[in-house]
Amino acid sequence: MKEHNLTEGNIIKTLLLFAVPFLVANILQSLYGAVDLFVVGRYCTAESVAAISTGTQVTQIVTSLATGLTLGGTILIGQYTGSRDMLRVKQTIGTMLTVFAGFALILTALMLGFERPLLMLLATPAESFALTMQYVAICAAGNLFICGYNALAAVLRGYGDSVRPMIFVGVACVLNIALDLLFVAVFGLGVAGTALATVISQAASMVIAIVYLKKKDFIFDFKFKSFCPVKELAVRLAKVGIPISFQELMVRISFLYLAAVMNRCGVYAAAVVGISSKYDVFAMLSATSMASALAAITAQNMGAGKIKRARQSLWYGMGFALSVSCLFFLWAQLNPQSMIRVFADEANIVAAGVPFFRSCSYDYIMVAMVFCLNGYLNGRQKTVWTMVSCSAGALLLRIPMVYLFGKYFADDLGKLGMIAPIVSGIMALYTLIYVLHENRGQGQAKEAEA
Repeated sequence: MKEHNLTEGNIIKTLLLFAVPFLVANILQSLYGAVDLFVVGRYCTAESVAAISTGTQVTQIVTSLATGLTLGGTILIGQYTGSRDMLRVKQTIGTMLTVFAGFALILTALMLGFERPLLMLLATPAESFALTMQYVAICAAGNLFICGYNALAAVLRGYGDSVRPMIFVGVACVLNIALDLLFVAVFGLGVAGTALATVISQAASMVIAIVYLKKKDFIFDFKFKSFCPVKELAVRLAKVGIPISFQELMVRISFLYLAAVMNRCGVYAAAVVGISSKYDVFAMLSATSMASALAAITAQNMGAGKIKRARQSLWYGMGFALSVSCLFFLWAQLNPQSMIRVFADEANIVAAGVPFFRSCSYDYIMVAMVFCLNGYLNGRQKTVWTMVSCSAGALLLRIPMVYLFGKYFADDLGKLGMIAPIVSGIMALYTLIYVLHENRGQGQAKEAEA
């Protein structure tokens, strides 16, 4: 296997060829939770739907932490690949995989140990509490596979390959759908069945990736002696990855607080938030995919000294992300009922969801800008700034707004739905100003050198 060069050729073509497999892979990966909710919504009760909704909010913490930390690996591998330092690429892969194995085990122990207090903090409805406990506990057992797959995907993407991660997750997605139907529709395992299906499919994805790469003579041989962390690289991974992971955690905590406020409004409101979160993922997939692609492309081009090409990739990428997000925004504005009924037909859930969907869908547009700008900044290793930015958005904007809106507009889901777009709009504005300032300063420094 050879690395894929992201520093040459037509910018738009290179960007799309690299980003589209990202998008497809993220769509497939998002189907894990969506299929869980869809199958449970068709074959189980509203309490089961609420359990999946709340449980997914918790398990997404793990995914956010894993993807944040592994993105640090993508950035470093991309830079070393761009500068043609293949020894460092191999050492970085070994260091990242070893560190993440330990991280996954620690995370599993923490989730199992603090599961009940966390769900109580989230004001999980009493009717669905036991089912939510069951779902989270089973998913926690699969943390090693979540971290393992994300680490391998990050390695390949930093290496310039976004196609193989798409294939690996595609196989897992098909397996997850089949097992969901088997465990829930046939065996009647309910919420536990969906969690088991997710864990098994994630394990399959990781194993398939390792077997395939070994057969293709990948730069990393997966032999025991190769899993030897290099201290210097572990420190660099931490410096780049921890800020990204921390910002993801802060954002996720702020959304958990929103879920807790909505849970106090009852089972139907909890179900609406769960369904909305699935659409948030799909509507923002173009933005999240482009952000990840921009991090890798920017890293390689910065490593190769092609600063102008990295900047141009940002603006092309943002245009693509916004065009897709606008389609979901229009759907939510024109016919939110059809969106809700994909997952639940119950009249009370639909009625509660319409005003929430119409207001929160403005976030699809705002957050697309935030993600793309942050992806570009991460690729430039400005991860401390993105950490501060996202943490401030979560802690200083979103959480206070959730508190105030929850206090004064607790029965108005339409107003509660406006929290996310207001916060993202403010973040998009100050992040854009920062990027323009950095680009201008970098351009002036280059002119001075000349």
